[in-house]
Amino acid sequence: MNLPRPVLLATGFAVVGVIALALQDVVVPLGAQFWGLLNNQIDLAVYQAGARSVTNGVSLYDVKMIEDLDYTYSPFSALLFTPLAWISFDLARPLWTAGIVVALYLVIMLSFRTLGRPVTWPLRVIALSLVAVAMLFEPVRTTIWYGQINVFLMLVILADLARPDGGRLKGFWTGVAAGIKLTPLIFAGYFLVQRNWRALAGVVGGFATTVLIGFVALPGDSWSYWTGKLFESDRVGSAQLRGNQSLRGMLANHLDTDTPPTLLWLAVVLAALAVGFAVATYAHRKGQELLAISIVGMTACVVSPMSWGHHWVWFIPILVIGIHLLLDVRRSRAPRVWAGVGVAALVLVAFSWPTHVPALIPDGYYTGLYVKTRITWLNWFTVSPYLWAYLGVLVATVVGLRMVGSRGTTPPSSDPIIPPGVAAAVIADGGLPTGAASGSGGEDRRRTDGAGQEPGSSASAGPSGQTPRRPVRGHEMADDLVGTDGEPVAETPDQGPAPTV
Repeated sequence: MNLPRPVLLATGFAVVGVIALALQDVVVPLGAQFWGLLNNQIDLAVYQAGARSVTNGVSLYDVKMIEDLDYTYSPFSALLFTPLAWISFDLARPLWTAGIVVALYLVIMLSFRTLGRPVTWPLRVIALSLVAVAMLFEPVRTTIWYGQINVFLMLVILADLARPDGGRLKGFWTGVAAGIKLTPLIFAGYFLVQRNWRALAGVVGGFATTVLIGFVALPGDSWSYWTGKLFESDRVGSAQLRGNQSLRGMLANHLDTDTPPTLLWLAVVLAALAVGFAVATYAHRKGQELLAISIVGMTACVVSPMSWGHHWVWFIPILVIGIHLLLDVRRSRAPRVWAGVGVAALVLVAFSWPTHVPALIPDGYYTGLYVKTRITWLNWFTVSPYLWAYLGVLVATVVGLRMVGSRGTTPPSSDPIIPPGVAAAVIADGGLPTGAASGSGGEDRRRTDGAGQEPGSSASAGPSGQTPRRPVRGHEMADDLVGTDGEPVAETPDQGPAPTV
């Protein structure tokens, strides 16, 4: 039986998703005490302790939260966490974990939508399978394992910044995210470089709003945080910890010191900012906004003094971009092959490679490539693999955009191509007839009927002036994950009309 391509794709990805879920127990046994995926969530416990400190009138920064752990986020964040104070930790843990999984799914679907993919049932299956795959990435696994907030912040930023320039309050919610955890402030610098004053004002305005709310609700804690605690780096952790996947962590580990030279660190940080912003701006000008946002998000991890592995959740939109290119049958073979190579490389670098540490505890495990340092001649790479992955993304962006072109460029192919600017309309109208004219620039993008007449002419228009639909067979419809045999895509209640490809 010949199955339509979307059905085959959805089935294949479903199998991949099931295998990825099964691998969770192989990487680290789910039942491993403390080290199992759902047996820690200590950062969530700190969030809950901070929320209870706020509700009980206790200082956030003068007492320890859990064991010897400090509260390192802003006072505004503790206000947001206050609902956690009203429930038990045993209930908060599954709710928070489920929220991360849902947020992952929404990030992946939003990424596909930003890339121009219409929402169909095969795409939803693919997104669900990629959630399972993403959970094998060390940044995502440790986000779940620690009960971290990174995926939620990434979702807020993507939902805010993936909108067109000039959108109402664009940048504001990114500023709010920065008011919770400071790293999203890097987007203010990105918009400054672009001279996108409206989005810059949105980021600054959102951030200032959170600071103001913090001072109104918690004046003492706010003063303590913004004038002192913010700058006490020892509250976060040692720079030389292997999990510190930032430039400062790389310098500290290679130089074997907790205090790498400040001038050297600032020099490489400024270089990283310049290159990261330049490549992100290039992607933005080529119409690849998701790629630009992801590069800026990763740049924040690169230049931050302390970037734990779980900060690198920005690998997930990069994974989606690679899958999107790999599945785009309208493009020539070379870009798709390189996209597949990139996806494989990203999976290998970001995978939760386990390291059993029975000397520490019988069922103890570390995860991540950065703990694989026994092969000393490879330590130039394994000490800071995420920085090398970041460099790879920058190079692939520049080379790939020259190879593939911007979103508005029609790639050469013998298959029917939906011309830029009319993709959603053609799909909603029932598909693209074979032999339809396609092109860009000065080429004729108009559709004609069987008699060679243009829709809308006197010979083809109906009594109301509307163009009657010509019956199109399933095999004549463009197949780009739009549904089974070119299933028409209309507006969806939660997403609106499909965007232009």
